[in-house]
Amino acid sequence: MKKSILITAFAMIFSVAFAQQKYAYVDSEYILGNIPEYASAQDKLDEMSIEWQKDIEAKFKEVDSLYKKFETESVLLPEDIKTKRESEIVAKEKEAKALQKQRFGKDGDLYKKRTELVKPIQDKVYTAVEELASEGGYGIIFDKSGSLTMLYSNPKLDKSDEVLDKLGYKPGTVNENDKKAKEGK
Repeated sequence: MKKSILITAFAMIFSVAFAQQKYAYVDSEYILGNIPEYASAQDKLDEMSIEWQKDIEAKFKEVDSLYKKFETESVLLPEDIKTKRESEIVAKEKEAKALQKQRFGKDGDLYKKRTELVKPIQDKVYTAVEELASEGGYGIIFDKSGSLTMLYSNPKLDKSDEVLDKLGYKPGTVNENDKKAKEGK
C-alpha cells in the first residue's frame, strides 16, 4: 500500500513538473534540407557511393566471368590446375567482398566520409537548438523527424525556422537553388 501511494505521489510530482516545462519541436530533416552545405555533402556522398559501387560490381563481374570460364573448361583441366583456378576465383571473390566491406561496412569509408562531411553540420544545428532552448527557456525540444511519434503538433511550437535563422539560412533556399540548377541544364 505504501509503495502504491509513493508511486502515485511521484507520478503526480513528475507530471506537475513536466506540465510547467516549456517545450517545442523542430524538424531536423526540414532544417538539414534547407542548409546548402548539407545538400552539397549529400551529393558528394552519393557520387562517391555510386563510384565505389561501380568498382565493386566490376570486381564481382570479374569473379562471375572467371567462374563461368572455369565451368566450361573444368572438364578438360587436370586436377592441380582446377584447384589453382578455384583458389584464384575464391581469392578474387574474397577481395571483392573485402572491398565492399571497406567501402560500405559498419566503419567503412562511406561512414567515415559521412562523419567528416555531415557531422560538423549536425553539430552546428544541435548548437543552434541548444541556444534556442536556452534563450527561449525551453525545457524540452523534440525532433519531429525522429522516431518520436507525434500524433499532433501545434505549428506555433515548431521552431525549425528559428534554428535555420540562428544558423544564418533562409528556409526554401536549397530547393530554389535546385530548381534554378535544373532550369539551367
